[in-house]
Amino acid sequence: MSFERSFAGTGIGAEPGPNTGPAEAGQADVVTPAMRLQILSTEHWSLLASRALAWNESFSRAGMFLTTLTGAIVALALVAQASAFGEGFTLFALVILPVVLFIGVATSIRLGASNYHEATCVIGMNRIRAAYLELAPDLERFFVMSAHDDLRGMGITMGVPPGGGRLFWLAQIIAGTPTVVTILNSVLAGVIAAVVTLRFGANASTVLGIGLLGFVVAEALQILYTSRRVAKIWSGLAPRFPTPAAKP
Repeated sequence: MSFERSFAGTGIGAEPGPNTGPAEAGQADVVTPAMRLQILSTEHWSLLASRALAWNESFSRAGMFLTTLTGAIVALALVAQASAFGEGFTLFALVILPVVLFIGVATSIRLGASNYHEATCVIGMNRIRAAYLELAPDLERFFVMSAHDDLRGMGITMGVPPGGGRLFWLAQIIAGTPTVVTILNSVLAGVIAAVVTLRFGANASTVLGIGLLGFVVAEALQILYTSRRVAKIWSGLAPRFPTPAAKP
């Protein structure tokens, strides 16, 4: 069946003829509820696929970083046994650990981008649910996910358990993959700083102190970068369908 026959009688894709009046031409441009539903459904499925791709990339990048880190630790252990923690071990550590740290930092930045991508998809899907409810308000009781695009609505759609207080939210943040990668990056930075200090012949207490300082500085820089990026992102997102205030 050709497109001309399939759209025959609907007015879609047809140009008004010479005898077509303004009223008939306007009727040809009317978007029916069925067409609106089809457009919204297409966009909804597109956002679902895009969110799935973001999740897959996050898991693959984090897995690649952990695999690289594990291989580096095993290689360092073998070199340490062969060189008895001598000069060869120090040089090998200063070569391989910065490479692993670079992969970790790149992974952390990419995880942040993937999280923003997921949040954008969630906002879009929540707004589409709000459109669904405008077309069929009686279906609201069947929806499990939220139809509001504010922080609370995003949390419901992303499956964040409600309540729990500040300690619960702190535990959720610590357990997140970006936080784990960030901490591992800080540990790597501290180890590199300690190895460099050991290379210059410092004593054990100095090496430990420089390593701890490197960890703290690296963690502070990553937290500062993440907080500024999150603040910039949220400043550009204005909820169009906020969650209604709870009735007293």
